[in-house]
Amino acid sequence: MKFKRIFLIVLDSLGIGNAKDAARFGDSGADTWGHIAEKMESFRIPNLQKLGIGNFKKLKGVAPVEAPEGKFFRLNEASSGKDTMTGHWEMMGIKTEVPFVTFTDTGFPKELIEELEKRTGRKVIGNKSASGTEILDELGEEQWRTGDMIVYTSADSVLQIAAPEDEKIFGLEELYRCCEIAREICMKPEWKVGRIIARPYVGTKKGEFKRTSNRHDLAVKPPRDTVLNALEKAGFSVISIGKIADIFVNEGITEAEHSNSSVHGMEQCIAVAKEKDFTGLCFVNLVDFDAIYGHRRDPVGYGEEIQRFDEKLGELLSVLKDDDLLLLTADHGNDPTYSGTDHTREQVPLLVYYKGIQGGEGAEQDSFAVLGASIAENFSVKMPEGLIGKSILDELTR
Repeated sequence: MKFKRIFLIVLDSLGIGNAKDAARFGDSGADTWGHIAEKMESFRIPNLQKLGIGNFKKLKGVAPVEAPEGKFFRLNEASSGKDTMTGHWEMMGIKTEVPFVTFTDTGFPKELIEELEKRTGRKVIGNKSASGTEILDELGEEQWRTGDMIVYTSADSVLQIAAPEDEKIFGLEELYRCCEIAREICMKPEWKVGRIIARPYVGTKKGEFKRTSNRHDLAVKPPRDTVLNALEKAGFSVISIGKIADIFVNEGITEAEHSNSSVHGMEQCIAVAKEKDFTGLCFVNLVDFDAIYGHRRDPVGYGEEIQRFDEKLGELLSVLKDDDLLLLTADHGNDPTYSGTDHTREQVPLLVYYKGIQGGEGAEQDSFAVLGASIAENFSVKMPEGLIGKSILDELTR
C-alpha cells in the first residue's frame, strides 16, 4: 500500500473540452474550463496553477509554471451518457451502455403523472423541462395557494419535485415522502429515470424564492458492485462528502456527510484530512459548479466558484500527509457558454498530487474507470466482476 488515505474530489461538470465523440452528443466545440477562463477579467487560481493546470490546459490568464507540482491526465468517457450518475459510476468501474431515459421534450407520460397524483394525494403542476429557479418564479405562488406539487425535469434523467419547506403548505417530510413514491413509480423500465430529486425552497413570492441545501437525491442502485463495495468489504473506510452517498445509494459507503455548498464540502474534506486517521478513500462531490453555474449558464459565477475552490485547495494541500494521495477530476462537462442548459460531452481532467510527485503530463486514458482501478490496486483489493478499468498507479507514482 503506497497511500494510506486517498482523497478523490469531483469538481462537478468541470470538463476540458476535446471529447472525440462530442458531435454525436451535439456538443461540438464545448469546453467548460477553457470558455470560463475566456470570460474572466482576472482568473486567479494560484494553487491549481502551481499544480500545473496552465501547463496542460491553455487557459486565458493562467500562465504555465516552470516546474508543475502535479501530474495531469486527460480522461475520455467510455459510457454512453454525460450525466452525474454515469460519470461517477464509471469512475468506480461501471460502464453504462444504455443511457438513462429522459423526458426533456415531452414531459412525463400522463399515466405516470396520474399514478403519482393518486398515490401522493396531491395534484401535479408543471410537468415539463425547466430551470429550477424559473419554474419557481412561474409556479411557486400557485403552489403556495393550492398546495399542489411542482414536478419538472431537465436534459438530465431526473424527475424533480419542488416544494416549500414551510409545513403549513408542504414541508420537508412531506416532500421526501412524495419523492419516495415517485422513486417507486419510476422503477418501471419505461419510466426509469436515474434520479428523483427533492428540491425544497423558501420564500413566498416571485423573485424571492430560493432553493435550500436540503435537497435529497433518490438514485437507481448501481447494477453491480463497484470498487466502493470492494473497499468496504475489505475493511477500508469509504467516506462520502456531498452527494456521493446519494449517487451510489449508500452502496460501499462507510460514513457520509451532507454538504451545504461546495465551499462547505471542501471545508469538510479539510477537516477529514486534519482530524481523521483512516485507511481508505474520502470521495467528495462539489455540486455547485454544475447546479448553480453550469446549468444556469453563468460563466463568470462559475469562474469565481473555481477561485473559491482554489483557496480551499491551498488549505487542503497544506494539511496532506506524506502518505496521502489527492485526485481532482470531473464527471462530465457543462459549458456555461454553450447553447441550452444541458451537460456537455467533454474530456475531464485528472490532476494528481502527493508529496514528492514528479510533475508532468501522463498518457491520455480511455475511461474514467482508471480512478477506481488505481484505488483498488493501491489497497490490494480485487475488482468486482463485470467492471471496467485499468490501474495507472505505476504511472502516477513514477
